Amino acid sequence: MKIFSRIIDKSTYTQKKNLYENENFILGKDETLHPKFTKIFGINYSVNIYYLKIKSPELNLNGNNINIHLPMQYRNNNNQNLLNVILLKMYTKIAEQEIEFIMEKSRHTFGFAPEEYEIRNVSNTLASCDKDLQTIYINPYIAMYSKEIIEYIIFHEFCHLKYKTHSKKFYELLKKYKSNYEALSKQISNLKY
Repeated sequence: MKIFSRIIDKSTYTQKKNLYENENFILGKDETLHPKFTKIFGINYSVNIYYLKIKSPELNLNGNNINIHLPMQYRNNNNQNLLNVILLKMYTKIAEQEIEFIMEKSRHTFGFAPEEYEIRNVSNTLASCDKDLQTIYINPYIAMYSKEIIEYIIFHEFCHLKYKTHSKKFYELLKKYKSNYEALSKQISNLKY
């Protein structure tokens, strides 16, 4: 998954780590930025930020670590906004790959589809549907949740293509394709979608 100019795979990372420990290694890990942990598909990942003698930011998914390498010249800056942008970019790339598969599955399951769907950072909601425009909007941070939750949310929005409100018919349609929807909705009851 290419997010920045380079993403280092595990074998390359081991080779580069040895190089960094010599001439290119930095003064240490940045402990000032948050979050320290995040999730991808419901699995916890540690977020680690390192400053290296590199030209552009890199992101490396290694085991349950998200290692973000920043150029040395960024070291004395407040990089909180940069970290937020990097994580948003990562979640957007992940969502683009995963959502396409779920949208296709939903199209086959329901027998209809939205005119369009868009992955964009929508504040305070994981997904929404504009029934009039026949468009589903999906927040990239949806990739933080398990694939089962993501699929449930997409199915929920597909039901809104047919029924604007949470009517009895809406829930009948949802239950037809997601019989465990009540249990799934309880897992994310504090979230808007």
